[in-house]
Amino acid sequence: VQLQAFGGGLVQAGRSLRLSCAASGLSSGDHVIGWFRQAPGKEREAVSCISTIGDSTYYADSVKGRFTISRDNAKNTVYLHLNNLRSEDTAVYYCAADLTKTFRDVRYRCNSRRVDVWGKGTLVTVSS
Repeated sequence: VQLQAFGGGLVQAGRSLRLSCAASGLSSGDHVIGWFRQAPGKEREAVSCISTIGDSTYYADSVKGRFTISRDNAKNTVYLHLNNLRSEDTAVYYCAADLTKTFRDVRYRCNSRRVDVWGKGTLVTVSS
């Protein structure tokens, strides 16, 4: 399985951005795909994750109501819509997948310790 993230860039505070994660080699079996981010000097943190068929999602408290995760399985792509961006959202955003078939809920699996595959990051810079 390979994941590739796209869509980062420089954006003003209050504006929006859409990140895309293209997955290859991903089976239709149970998995969770999500977005994590790492700001300079900080630990990597979970941002949002989505279940295999998109019927269950998880959001970190810091992005609830501002970010929306979705997926198009026909295109093998997961999206993260970042709205009302803040300077504290500046970070490298990583797409990642938990492929272990635990059948646990998305919130449990949206954890960097449970990630099996990491994609390369894409930098989001929010200017104030």
